[in-house]
Amino acid sequence: MSLQSNSSLSSDPIVVDHLCKTYQVAEREAGLAASLRSVVKRKFRDVHAVQDVSFRIGAGEVVGFLGPNGAGKTTTLKMLSGLLHPTSGDARVLGHVPWKRESGYLRAMTLVMGQRNRLAWDIPAADSFLLNKAIYRISDEEYATTYRELDELLELQPIVRKPVRTLSLGERMKCELAAALLHRPQVLFLDEPTIGLDIGAQQRIRTFLREYNQRNGAAIILTSHYMADVTALCERIIIIHHGRLKYDGSISELAQRIAPFKLIRMAIDPEARGDLSVYGALLPSDDEGKVVLQVSASDVPAVTARLLAEQRVQDLTIEDTPIEDVIERAFRE
Repeated sequence: MSLQSNSSLSSDPIVVDHLCKTYQVAEREAGLAASLRSVVKRKFRDVHAVQDVSFRIGAGEVVGFLGPNGAGKTTTLKMLSGLLHPTSGDARVLGHVPWKRESGYLRAMTLVMGQRNRLAWDIPAADSFLLNKAIYRISDEEYATTYRELDELLELQPIVRKPVRTLSLGERMKCELAAALLHRPQVLFLDEPTIGLDIGAQQRIRTFLREYNQRNGAAIILTSHYMADVTALCERIIIIHHGRLKYDGSISELAQRIAPFKLIRMAIDPEARGDLSVYGALLPSDDEGKVVLQVSASDVPAVTARLLAEQRVQDLTIEDTPIEDVIERAFRE
């Protein structure tokens, strides 16, 4: 289906239609003879980084874009942000074709990559902010208002006048996000925005992104290997693997499909403990003195009743499968 053939698709800020990206990669065997042969005749193979990916994201949605390393996540974001041309397929972001890099589009989106630095290294972040103000032609009044909001959310004042090279990683990421959002983009592409940060800094970045989304109604695509980022910000996830879209839906629905069981964690009097394998699958426990059983979700009430009646249970909790385990199973399957 072509995007141009269905005007209703334009109502969503992000529409991706059968997007593909293939690279030609030169390869040769090791050794001097192979090196000499490659001068005359080089061998290439096709690497399909993204294969026939289609999805739509509505205004105000925060979507987790997940997959193992090399799955095609960053390649997709680079196409949607205009850094790469696709091999085939189409996309519209805010009505624009991203790789045409129209000025109206560039003023309405932003790409933040946790492993890339957009700030000048030897000058204060405040000077880079003023440069962005000029690039995006932000009025003095709008800049002052936006800066006040960003300062309120990120606590920028103590750090923006220090040279960027003297900032900690968490402080630099605050400034990176502020620089990326000064022009109030309506679409955010975030590629590992919390990578390398400590737990406290990760939490502050998540809180900021949630607040920004609520205040501005921005559509956000987030890639992260930290599942805490995903569970804190996203109700919907898209899983891509070997360049192909494998899942698009809610986290809870994925958990029901991939891991339809719960964990019963309990402390039992060891002197009176019977054979627990009859109740479910015994799992390794990282909590000394406690036992973990994996039980089908539908069997939890009956199994719990049996345990309480037949074992000397001192403590018992019922837990959902950790989202990290659900995602890992999804990658494998």
